[in-house]
Amino acid sequence: MTKGTKLIELYDTTLRDGTQGEHITLSVQDKLLIAEKLDEFGMDFIEGGWPSSNPKDEEFFSKAQNLNLRHAKLCSFGSTARLASAVDTDPNLVGLVRSETPVITIFGKTWNAHSKKGLGISDEENAELIFKSVDFLKNEGREVIFDAEHFFDGYKSDRVFALKMLRSAVEGGASRIVLCDTNGGTLPHEVTEIVKEVLSAVSVPVGIHCHNDSDLAVANSIAAVAAGATHIQGTINGIGERCGNANLISIIPNIMLKLQGRFAFLEHLSNLTPLSNYVYEILNLPPNSKAPFVGKSAFAHKGGIHVSAVMKESSLYEHIDPALVGNRQRVLVSELSGQSNIRYKAQEIGITIPEKSEVFKKIVHNIKELEHRGYQFDGAEASFELILQQELGNFSPFFEVLETKVHIESGKDSKNVDQAILKVRVADEVELTAADGDGPVNALDKALRKALSRFYPEIRAIRLVDYKVRVLEEKRGTSAKVRVLIETSNGRTTWGTVGVSTNIIEASLQALQDSINYHLFLSKAAVPVS
Repeated sequence: MTKGTKLIELYDTTLRDGTQGEHITLSVQDKLLIAEKLDEFGMDFIEGGWPSSNPKDEEFFSKAQNLNLRHAKLCSFGSTARLASAVDTDPNLVGLVRSETPVITIFGKTWNAHSKKGLGISDEENAELIFKSVDFLKNEGREVIFDAEHFFDGYKSDRVFALKMLRSAVEGGASRIVLCDTNGGTLPHEVTEIVKEVLSAVSVPVGIHCHNDSDLAVANSIAAVAAGATHIQGTINGIGERCGNANLISIIPNIMLKLQGRFAFLEHLSNLTPLSNYVYEILNLPPNSKAPFVGKSAFAHKGGIHVSAVMKESSLYEHIDPALVGNRQRVLVSELSGQSNIRYKAQEIGITIPEKSEVFKKIVHNIKELEHRGYQFDGAEASFELILQQELGNFSPFFEVLETKVHIESGKDSKNVDQAILKVRVADEVELTAADGDGPVNALDKALRKALSRFYPEIRAIRLVDYKVRVLEEKRGTSAKVRVLIETSNGRTTWGTVGVSTNIIEASLQALQDSINYHLFLSKAAVPVS
């Protein structure tokens, strides 16, 4: 495939095939919001669901008529009719017509094992079923896309039968033939060979629809395009049944940036990462940090040698410029860090350190020692910045916790009570306070805020948004160390802090103290109020 070739069509089935994945649920409103975002991004087709299969999809198509889609064509999805003799009264086909979408996608059997054993019909009857179903929808004024279900398995089982079913769909009026690797077991070289064969056998554009059961859905989709397919079906973030569908988030940049492929409406590839995160947010799922192109770790560098290289020339360890897909380069600080990591992070924070400063060596040594003890700064960059600023003499803690007592009471005849008592020193004053909470850590958090609020009222603006505990050295059982990672927000930004101890309360207190200290340090107005 070279620059200047035919446009590649993007067909998104997140709202239909994607919702068949485990733990994936979308309301009608969710689907409407995602449809608008997909259109805004530049999709050619948006498959909204199977209207005759459930009330939710019927409601979606009814409300979708009010969407002001600028580019994308909305598609409804269903199967061929049950009986060739009753196509015009088939509930599925009638439901598709009632959805009022300009495009209808139907699937039919192209593996003779399914038509003979599943439907119990002959080859000729199956071909007639496909022809009449497509013809009926075409005569209703709709553009029809034919999804050849189980095509690759069917082609390998009986090539003549599989191609005959495709021709029946074309004769019925299908505008595109989409080859489906429904079981997800086909290899890229097989896709290449079979797509080329199909292109020589049919007169309409050919598309690809892959599942990820062999972890090859993206590779197979790209292989199909390289072989001449001009229509790709997939989902955002690869969600879908079993192991998922082909991930459009990975397919799109590979085609644009590696194959110089073109899409009709997709102009701003920098919207790729925001789109991926938006769909995760609507699904109420955490983004995949390891996702290629858009993941938080996709352009994260940890090894000192790597960091030293990317600071000189990013392409030495990055296959593309992260900004092209709306992502950014990140440098992590860990036991693998070198001076380049520290220098990079300092520059990112806005701190200039002399080239030959001994600070670099001290911080690298300190970080490696802390990580050896179980600390992790990948998700706790605020704790790292405090270490850096303290080493530079720019920061010292705004308070000191002198004593901590946590009381936990539970039992059949007693109330469940969790209480924390803290003695905290701020400047020359000592504050003794107590607070109840939903669990000991919550009580600790409340007590610490209560003790400090008189001195630093600005801490009332921050809140804990995430709390994670990781057991280290699991084989030591209840005596093992734990690492606590806390994420805090002030409503505008978030930051992560870390604590490590054999005592979960102590580890949590460390992370909480760093969290508040970081907020006070950033506020620039952290002067105790008397």
